[in-house]
Amino acid sequence: MAESDFRVAVYTGSFDPITLGHLNVIERASRLVDRLIVGIGINAGKDPLFTPDERVELVRSATQRLGNVEVRKFSGLAVRFVRECGARVMIRGVRPLTDVEAELTMMLANRQLDPDIETVVLMADKEFAHVSSSLIKQIAPLAGDDELRRFVPPEVVAALRRKLQGPAVPSAS
Repeated sequence: MAESDFRVAVYTGSFDPITLGHLNVIERASRLVDRLIVGIGINAGKDPLFTPDERVELVRSATQRLGNVEVRKFSGLAVRFVRECGARVMIRGVRPLTDVEAELTMMLANRQLDPDIETVVLMADKEFAHVSSSLIKQIAPLAGDDELRRFVPPEVVAALRRKLQGPAVPSAS
């Protein structure tokens, strides 16, 4: 395959923590391109639960079975990171209604910053439409491990327990 035929896309986000919705978008995007780079954004204005290195490791662990997925951290503009990765496609994941307006605004701004980068929007499958990292942080101290596994990969459940310094919460039967 010629280098010009090699398709690279970048999916950026904070992934604090990675959810099954994120993973759904990563899996589907990885089938569309030859290489998918997941960019873990470092935003100094946010107070994340996990450090950038912890988020990189969680995403790597959750995506290790996907041979064409690479995980990197970045700071600064996402379009600049996409360009630095040698890509011309940015993947964005959305949940119905809640994300569309903000993503459209960001997409238009990104087009102004770099008109050669195209944004491809993938909507998370319906069973993940309500899942967000913010929701996970709210329910983690209260939910049982089995309940959390409905929203996040198993490795994230263990990391949440360590980070929140609490023992596993028994699931309601």
